This record gives sequence, C-alpha cells and structure tokens, in this order.
Amino acid sequence: MSSRSLGHRAPLLWLVLPFMAGLVTGRYGALMNLRWMLAGALILAVCAWFAAQRILWWAVLLSGAMVLAGASSYAIHRMRLPEWDDRPPREARLTLRVDRTFPQSDAKKVTGLGRVKPSDAPWHELAGQRIYFSLALRKGEAAPLPTSEISAIGVLAALPKAPEPNSFESYLDDVGINFRLQRGRIVAAVRPPTLYARFCAAAVAQFRVILALGIESKRPELAALLRAMILGETHELSAEQQTLFRDSGTMHLFAISGMNIAVLAAALQAVLLQPLRRWPPVKFALGTALLWLFVDITGAAPSAVRAFAMAVFVQGALALWQPAGILAALVASALLVLVLAPLQFFSASFVMSYGIVATLLLLGLPLGETWIARWTPWAALPRVTRRWWQHKVSDAWRWTAAALAVGISTTLVGLLTGVQYFGLLTPGSLVTNLALIPAAGVVTLSGFAALVFGLTGWNGGAIFCNHASAVALLCIERVVRLGVAVPGAFVPARFTVTWMGGVALAALGTSLMAGYALGWRRTAGGFWPPFVLVAAALIFGVKFG
Repeated sequence: MSSRSLGHRAPLLWLVLPFMAGLVTGRYGALMNLRWMLAGALILAVCAWFAAQRILWWAVLLSGAMVLAGASSYAIHRMRLPEWDDRPPREARLTLRVDRTFPQSDAKKVTGLGRVKPSDAPWHELAGQRIYFSLALRKGEAAPLPTSEISAIGVLAALPKAPEPNSFESYLDDVGINFRLQRGRIVAAVRPPTLYARFCAAAVAQFRVILALGIESKRPELAALLRAMILGETHELSAEQQTLFRDSGTMHLFAISGMNIAVLAAALQAVLLQPLRRWPPVKFALGTALLWLFVDITGAAPSAVRAFAMAVFVQGALALWQPAGILAALVASALLVLVLAPLQFFSASFVMSYGIVATLLLLGLPLGETWIARWTPWAALPRVTRRWWQHKVSDAWRWTAAALAVGISTTLVGLLTGVQYFGLLTPGSLVTNLALIPAAGVVTLSGFAALVFGLTGWNGGAIFCNHASAVALLCIERVVRLGVAVPGAFVPARFTVTWMGGVALAALGTSLMAGYALGWRRTAGGFWPPFVLVAAALIFGVKFG
C-alpha cells in the first residue's frame, strides 16, 4: 500500500527500546553491582562500534549496552536505601529544597515534592533523597515556592518497597520518591525562592484573575473548569465535577498535557508566522521560549514538560528539516525524557501520552488514508467538473474518515490504560472524545487568547474569550453527563493479574511497529492484529465489576 504516512524511519528506536527494557529489568529483575553494569554497558558499546559493518552483531551488542544502561539509570535515579525498609516512622527535622508544590483547596497546609539537603547526623544519609512532604501552615503563613529551602519537622517514613498498585504511594514510587514527611510544620525559612520563581508565582496569580473575568460572578463552576483546563488546577473542581470527569475517563482534558501544549504551540507558531516567516529558525526558537515560559509558570508538571519536549522536537523537525520526520522526532523526544527522567517511564501519563501519539502515527494515519483511498465520493470525476456541494461532501468524508480512524486507533491505548491505571473500562470514550476534543481545543485557544488580551490590558477581549470558553465548557459538561448515563459506556474493571496490563501494552506496541514496518499488508493480517490483541486481552484478562 502506497501511503504518505508509511515508510518513515526512526533510527533512535535502536536506543530507546532496549533502554526501556533495561528500565524494566532494573525495576523488576535482580541487578548486579552498579559499577559492573556501567562497565559492561561501556564495553558492549565499544564492541558495537567496531562491529558496525556486521549488522547482526552490531544490533546485539548495541541492544545489550542499552539494556545495561537502562538498568544502571534506574538504579542511579531510584537511590533507594534498603536499610530503611524495616525502620518504623519517626520524628525528624530536615532541611528541604522545594522542587514542586501541589495546588491545595485547603489553605492551611502545603504538600509537594522536595529534596533533602545535607545535614548533621542522624539524617546525613538522606542527603539528596527526593521526598514528599505534607506540612501545616500557620495562620497567615504563605506556602513555600519552588527553589526555596525550608527547615521542617514532622513524621518521617520510608515508602514501602512494593506499594499497592494505582495508589498514591505507587505514584510517588513511580516518580522516584523514597520518603515522606507528614503531619509536620515549617520551622523556618532557610533560603528564599529565586527571583524567577517569584515571577512565575505572580504570573500564575494574574492568570487566575484574567480567566475569571466576566464569568466568575455568574458561573463560578465554569470559571473553575476553565482554570483547571488552562492552568491544570484541578483542585478548583468541585467534588461532583471531579467524580463526573473521573468516572467518564475524561479527566485527562484537565491536565496540561499533549493536547493543550500542541494547541498552544500551533497558536504561537501561527502568531509568529507573518512577522518571522523569512526566518524559520528564529520563529522556532522564539516560539519554544514562549511555550516553555507558559509551561514553567503553570508549574512544570511532568506531563506538561513531556508534552513540551514532544512539541519542540516535532516543530523543530518541521522548521529545520525537509522533509520532516515526525516519527523520528517523537522517538528523539522520548529518548531525551528517558535519559533525563527515566522513572517517568513507569507513570501512567508517560505511557498514555507517548502510546497515544505513537498509535496515531503508526496506525491511525495509515488506516485513515486506506479508507479514503478505497472509497471517496466522485473519486473518478475530475475535480474541476464537480459541483460545489460535491466538493463539500468529499472534503467532509475525508475529514470524517481521518478523524474516525485516529479515534478508533488511539482508543486501543485508552482501553488498556484505563483498566491498568484507573480500574475503568471506557468503551464509550471513543464517541465522547470525538465530540469533546474539538471543544477542548476551542477552550484552550480561547483561554490562551484571554490571557494575551488580559496581559495587554484589554479586559473586554478577555471577557469575550472567557464567555466563548464557558459556552464550550458547558457543552463538554453536558456531553459527559449524557455519556455516563448510557448503560455500559463506562464499566469498573481490572486485570485478573497485575502484570497483564503491562504485557498487553507491550504486545500492542510490538504489533503496531511490526504492522507499520510491513506496510499493514493484507498478507500480514492488515490492520486487524492490534484490534484482535486488545480484544483478547479484555475478554480473557479482565474482571468486570
């Protein structure tokens, strides 16, 4: 089958796939000494260099080197202290550098992630360890900003070695947290935040004010939804709203992730197109800087940073290379993320974001092109002889076929990850997301425009854009309420054994890459193997209710 979406290469997969295998080995397998693993990785890499002319040996040696590199990276970033596994919780006073704080509806406490600073005995062995903290605030005391250092006292406990799947402890384990300091308070501020951190805090406070213009007083629940979608502040949602979007499998709309960043990146490039159309590298650099500023101001959540990396690599390929290799750019961004933050590989958001985009490129686009090639209204009729309404119908079919193919393909990942990470099977998510994603894109664009108008002092434009966002959000909420009312659209479910979900996702990825490499030929099963595989996993490996 001849297709524009087929035949693209991604050579860095030779590094990414074995590195991922090494991370899995590091987490679940028995590891040798870290120095031996690093030495082995170096030796195999050197041997692969000299065996470059022998493809088979080169592939085996390079894969072995990357597996050892992945296992070593896991051990280095995990930094677990085995001697703490059997120690009971105890009171401790620690000096922490605040890396990130979580938004709270309760102004009397602050929670977040930090890193333990060097201190005297008996806590010197904790220096450099990442820690989760939950601290009470005194009346009138402000929550510490990222980059600040605080002295805190509380109950220190090590996270369990094997936390309960899909629990908050499991989330902390996935991001490399080994300890938590809870039921504590801030004793003193050791070092103030940087000037840039204070600028980001002031900017996000101004963003909240702008996104409330014109709608906060009349429809506060819609203002909360708007701030949640644009700023990622899901704590602003009411308990009913959180339950509604969580049970429908649409809470991803309210995380600053792939869709939001992609829309903002495209909007920035469009705004910069006219003044900088003669200098694509300058346009790309300026757009990248502005996009990162927005990501950093809104908290630099891992999902947002990962989406930023994806957007930058893809736009860089489009701006700086001709022809652009979108698949290669996606793999390059994944390699960068895995090298800098390898533990993200085990998070639900990493699997969902890269899994969905990869499925879109490997399966969705070729499937849509195949449907269009097999049947298009009046395809045998020259375009110049068609009536205007025939052009409209033909274009509508092309858009519908492409959107439906992408929606069906990406739903494969959503079905497996929904059961694996959220205990929810969402067969109704296909129809719901096809309706909601365009509306969410409208909200993102309108919200971004409102911020631009508000920052330039034109409150009238910001109010108009906020009202447009409110109308789209009202439609989203109504569609979700209708969706959850359909029997069987969203069903509680879980895999019968804990490893089933990971194996099914790995098998799905393998079938996608194999099908793409073979051009989705009918002799190799066509487009059916991924769908059959997911259906088999759900039928034979899932317990419902």
